[in-house]
Amino acid sequence: MSSNNQLQGQIDGVLNISKPSGATSMDVVRSIKKWTKQKRVGHGGTLDPLATGVLPICFGKATRLMEYLVDSPKTYHTRLKLGITTDTYDIDGEVTSTKDPSYVTQQMLEDVLGSFMGNLEQVPPMYSALKHEGTRLYKLAREGIEIERPSRSVRIDSIIMTTWDPPFFEIKVQCGKGMYVRSLSHDIGELLKCGATVVALTRLQSGPFQLNESVSLETIQQTITTNAAWISYIKPADLLVQHLQHTVVTEGRESLIKNGRPFSLENIELVDLERPWRIYGLAGNLLAIATYDKSTGLWHPSKVLDIGTEISASSEIQHTE
Repeated sequence: MSSNNQLQGQIDGVLNISKPSGATSMDVVRSIKKWTKQKRVGHGGTLDPLATGVLPICFGKATRLMEYLVDSPKTYHTRLKLGITTDTYDIDGEVTSTKDPSYVTQQMLEDVLGSFMGNLEQVPPMYSALKHEGTRLYKLAREGIEIERPSRSVRIDSIIMTTWDPPFFEIKVQCGKGMYVRSLSHDIGELLKCGATVVALTRLQSGPFQLNESVSLETIQQTITTNAAWISYIKPADLLVQHLQHTVVTEGRESLIKNGRPFSLENIELVDLERPWRIYGLAGNLLAIATYDKSTGLWHPSKVLDIGTEISASSEIQHTE
């Protein structure tokens, strides 16, 4: 199939892009949307312009599953510099203070890093895409306006120092949703009483997507330009919800689900009913994301999708008669 033909129909899937430094996440979306001629394109979690690494790009019906990607675990590797504080918490910002960090030892830093393990409260940076009364915070910050930001709960599962080269050091962080590496850098500097700022940042992993499996913008552009099979880089949409329980239904129930109507699943082991399930048709198509109603004993489609996709061979699919 030629590239031109591939661009005519809607694609439902995910492209694992390696974002270059300097581009915003929306810059990447706009470029890919222009090249591929696809109408529904979105990204699964903002990366700072300074940052590089995994930026999943969702197409078509996969955009309806982006919330699961935003909520998924992330892994970052970042290089920080001690002794400097900026308004953006990274090296691209205006310097607000400098201090001599020579008294900081590796052990002091290790101890401080350990204090960030687990669940904690974090204040998002002013230079962020969060909104205040409908306006992005970074737009207010550029106007010299600072808004008091409430802290929010975040989780850090692992934080490891990989390089100690004072005044620089590097850390690898595994975390849950909503954790700002720039805020973490700022807070580390505050505890050490000398300041710290991000010099470089790479997202190594976002949900099921890894940096070593990503593709560059240049490769995608070149593949499309040369009329090659860029579609081969698209991953199935159901990768975004692989962490959810799943089952396959028969044709009768498939018809109900496509019409958004409640349905029953009698012959499965009812476990993990607090979270949604992914429901497949006999052809392997992801029909819907559904939730269980204990009061009626029925399942309700919360997202009707009907995406033709592949089912992982490593997954055991339970069939409902």
